[in-house]
Amino acid sequence: MVVVLTFVCFRLRVNLTIASLLYLTVVVLLSVTDALVTMGLMARDAVAIASAARTVAEISGGRFVLGIGVSHRPIVRDRGHSYDKPYSYMADYLPRLKQALNKAPSSTGPIPLLIAALHPRMLSLAATETDGTHPYFVPPEHTAKARAQMGAKPWNCVEQAVILESDPVKARTVVRNHMSFYVGNLPNYRNNLKSLGWQDADFADGCSDRLVDAIVAWGSEAQIRGRLAAHLKAGATHVCIQTLRLDGKPLPDLHAIEVLAPHK
Repeated sequence: MVVVLTFVCFRLRVNLTIASLLYLTVVVLLSVTDALVTMGLMARDAVAIASAARTVAEISGGRFVLGIGVSHRPIVRDRGHSYDKPYSYMADYLPRLKQALNKAPSSTGPIPLLIAALHPRMLSLAATETDGTHPYFVPPEHTAKARAQMGAKPWNCVEQAVILESDPVKARTVVRNHMSFYVGNLPNYRNNLKSLGWQDADFADGCSDRLVDAIVAWGSEAQIRGRLAAHLKAGATHVCIQTLRLDGKPLPDLHAIEVLAPHK
């Protein structure tokens, strides 16, 4: 199953005021799409997230999937919070969130709950305490690793960045600009890739072509669909796409979304 992800809200650095608008945006998108996976914000109280999720689930007729993540040390630190024990924080947060979700169940049924998990301990938590995981910045090799660890049942909703451009110079230029923030500022992603065998040299000078090509799928429609199929073959239950634009603007490429939509 391929789910078209028309925006990626966990990329936004938002305060609580803007976060409230985030759920309004989700409602608008749900009104014009068949499916949507969104990321919640760990900076918010569990009851607040549960209440917002329940409202969106009701409005969408049960098509809302709630995903949460512990984010990254630099982002959490800038918000004035501690990032000393991200796994323990998530393990403590999940029971409170699930209790809040179950206290007043949605009339549309249980709201699927995913956590962003890259490393073994968080993947185990995803498998045992939630419906699965929604990883980002991962090649199919990680998808296979996550499936092997979690077992057959949990969801593995991989997000794959793509750019519909067959010129390698143009595509890789956009991709390197996109990857620079993640590689340069968010060590969780770099460390995860190192655990898969990538070396320091692959991250130098804007990243090696091999790493660039592994993280972002570029090329023709057929080539991009090949990457999505590789994730599914490796054990993904859903593949969400993040469509990058050639002009570098932080907006989705609507043409690419149309071309890669599941009905094609």
